[in-house]
Amino acid sequence: MTAYLIRRIWQMIPTLLGVIAMVFILFHFFGGDPAEIIGGQGASAERVEVIRLQLGLDKPWWYQLGVFLKEVATFDWGRSWATNEDVKHIFMTRLPATLTVMVPLLMLTVVLAVPMGMLVAYLRGTAADRLTMIGTTVALSISFLVYIIVGQWLFGFWLGWFPVQGWGDSLAFNLRTYVPLPVFLAVLVSLAPQIRLYRSFFLDEIGQDYVRTARAKGVAEKTVLLKHVLRNAMIPILTDIAVQLPSVVIGSFLIEVFFSIPGLGREVLLAVNRSDYPVIQAATIYIAVLTMLVNLITDILYKLVDPRVVLK
Repeated sequence: MTAYLIRRIWQMIPTLLGVIAMVFILFHFFGGDPAEIIGGQGASAERVEVIRLQLGLDKPWWYQLGVFLKEVATFDWGRSWATNEDVKHIFMTRLPATLTVMVPLLMLTVVLAVPMGMLVAYLRGTAADRLTMIGTTVALSISFLVYIIVGQWLFGFWLGWFPVQGWGDSLAFNLRTYVPLPVFLAVLVSLAPQIRLYRSFFLDEIGQDYVRTARAKGVAEKTVLLKHVLRNAMIPILTDIAVQLPSVVIGSFLIEVFFSIPGLGREVLLAVNRSDYPVIQAATIYIAVLTMLVNLITDILYKLVDPRVVLK
């Protein structure tokens, strides 16, 4: 296991370097001039040149690449070009709000989707199975924006159960007041594709010979499903969760904007609108590192779920 971890971490280095090179090329050769954007439409050429000097954009590209590599290695991204706030401070202060929404969302989606997918697979061919498939298909056809607009109107303005915007300083207060509505709507959107996918995973395992053998030996159906089918279906389920995790992080950006949650997602979207490259670059690198770490952790979980898996 130790040798495998060392090899995987070593393999992350060229991947990360490739991401760094791609980010640098996209922002410095294909993006707009940040000095002109920050200066505004009415800025004179002299003003734009002063901003370019202040940001270090007058330096050769290889010098700017070296500065970028140093920022990645030291986790010191400098200051925001738009607000002059330390980028590290931006991430440290906005990340808790994002995690407050994202962690319950991910946990509820997994906890609900797995048993519901197994139940629908067990009831395959019945009316409940058909109705569930119809419902998930309809849910997949509706945009998340529709869920947000209707949910805010129904639960916020009409019923008055939850506020549609706002944030506090207390974690418990936020979880009780501001988090339930956006998490509930996001879980509704996430469950439809997850249930359909996990149903197919369970159906693949239910049709295997070892399941028929267990039933022929008189093993209870509950034991067959929970001990045999679930355990073997966890490999593709873990793979799906690993793939979905970065998407959940990015999806939280939309939630934070519409519910005015002062999280990292809303800050990144503001940085995109302002062409605040230091913030955007830092977010891109962090998401890339998160994706690689999630993949590594998922491979380790494969071994824990199924001892037959050999890590090479």
